Amino acid sequence: MQECPVARKYLALLGDLNWTHFPERPTQRPWPGPTPAPRAPFAAAFLVKLEEQIPTFGKLRSFLVNHPALVWVLGFPLTPANRSPWGFDVARAVPSRKQLCRVLRDLDNAALQFLLTASVTCIATVLPPDLTWGDTIALDTQHILAWVKENNPKTFIADRFDKQRPPKGDPDCRLGRKRRENCAPAALADDAPVSPTPHSQGTPASHTLPKLHKGEFYWGYASGIVVTKLDSLAEVVLAELTQPFDQSDQSFFLPLMQRTQANLGRRPRFGALDKANDAFYVYEYFHRAGGFAAVPWADRATHLKSFSPEGLPLCHAGLPMPLKSTFWQQYHCLVPHEVGRYTCPAAHNGAVACPIHHPNAAKPGGCITSLPTSPGTRVRHELDRKSEAFTRLYN
Repeated sequence: MQECPVARKYLALLGDLNWTHFPERPTQRPWPGPTPAPRAPFAAAFLVKLEEQIPTFGKLRSFLVNHPALVWVLGFPLTPANRSPWGFDVARAVPSRKQLCRVLRDLDNAALQFLLTASVTCIATVLPPDLTWGDTIALDTQHILAWVKENNPKTFIADRFDKQRPPKGDPDCRLGRKRRENCAPAALADDAPVSPTPHSQGTPASHTLPKLHKGEFYWGYASGIVVTKLDSLAEVVLAELTQPFDQSDQSFFLPLMQRTQANLGRRPRFGALDKANDAFYVYEYFHRAGGFAAVPWADRATHLKSFSPEGLPLCHAGLPMPLKSTFWQQYHCLVPHEVGRYTCPAAHNGAVACPIHHPNAAKPGGCITSLPTSPGTRVRHELDRKSEAFTRLYN
């Protein structure tokens, strides 16, 4: 091993992880036997495959066979062989290509989450004690296309988007929609003049062709991660969650933040997220941690409200709207929450007329608005998205 630089490299890279408590398969199962092969060497081999950027498992097996000391470092069970210069049969110690692929396909996600948590803990132990890391995070999701013929537009399938019939090639994937915010330019109206053929660099089709749909449908999954940046060092993944593609982007936030808080041992104070996470509970999470969330405003500009010092929303006339009643919202929402119904201050006082003569003033009850009573609602509406702090955090 001392003569193999590859083995020494991976001993230094992977040796500090908590392999002693790696969650192995239970030994009580009747098949494939009471003493199943340990999965920790396989997981370490998969990490070697990623680090070396080895494309296939066949090439991974060849790479391991050519480095016997690395096979010993990874911990694969060895078979003694007197004729071998290494003392064991390398070809028998390394699993077959099919076995490597099978183990990765059936590997429990808890084992992978354990390694992610172990890496976060390992990084925290080597950082300077005066460095507060993980205080600022970023969260985003990315769709993953399933390797099925339903995602191939050149294949004719009559019921391609029938969500009641999952693909046979991957029955766990689900049908979802990848939204697109870019619409057709205004210059591409029906009466717009046709642009001449360019004589130089062409314009990308995404900038010229109108979008028939504000999104595309795929069979697959969506993966969400939480990352934090260490200045001039690295960008570290703190938590990961993969779900079928039919789950919304907002459904990733609370589970990911729970895993992040468990791995860090505390709540991050600042977060940067896209406008798919423009929800009151996102702002409330970071507000209670002592910071704020940099999330763009996703609603219409007319829905942006101002509040009085007491926390009551202001009507169009600038008067605080008194709270009339509350109810509990449990359906058609990801997070059950309390909602307050606020009424027109002029109608509440009775004798006072609306100072701006709003059209709703003539209706019974006047203006009425419903907002979650969470403090995150006020933070969401009053957040200065043009401030230097917001721009710096979002960038």
